Amino acid sequence: MAKTDVYSWRLDRERKMTLESAARREGMTLAKVLDHLTGDWLEEVGKRNGDDVEQARLHAVAAKYAGVFSGSDRFASENVSEVVRQYIIDRNARKRVS
Repeated sequence: MAKTDVYSWRLDRERKMTLESAARREGMTLAKVLDHLTGDWLEEVGKRNGDDVEQARLHAVAAKYAGVFSGSDRFASENVSEVVRQYIIDRNARKRVS
């Protein structure tokens, strides 16, 4: 994942010094330590909250496709399973003929 955004926050001096010291001992940059810590925290929060972050991402992707079907059948939403099933059958039949 490319890192393109910059974020800064305020720490008390002692915590900053402790983080810098720990980063040096681990042979890491402070940025790498903070990235690791925030990643772990987000993972933990996701587990506690039923992975809401991932669900939000999936919903955003799926939202792009909401409402893209159109047609004259006013009952299409009630019959969507059958319509999609028939579309797949027809598509596969066309592939076999080609």
